[in-house]
Amino acid sequence: MQKIGSTLMILGALAIVLNFANMVPRILMWIYNWGETTAWAIKIGVVVLGAILWFIGKKQNQ
Repeated sequence: MQKIGSTLMILGALAIVLNFANMVPRILMWIYNWGETTAWAIKIGVVVLGAILWFIGKKQNQ
């Protein structure tokens, strides 16, 4: 779980950073069909979901 969570956090953060550089990956272009606000909500949601999974995985390992 921790590995999946960290991967989601990294991908979400990378998508946010690439958006500022106007280099959106092709695989993420579909989220912009619903508008800029929805795209931001999806990207932030991926980061938050990744953080939750990472913390759950960390507690399970202890």
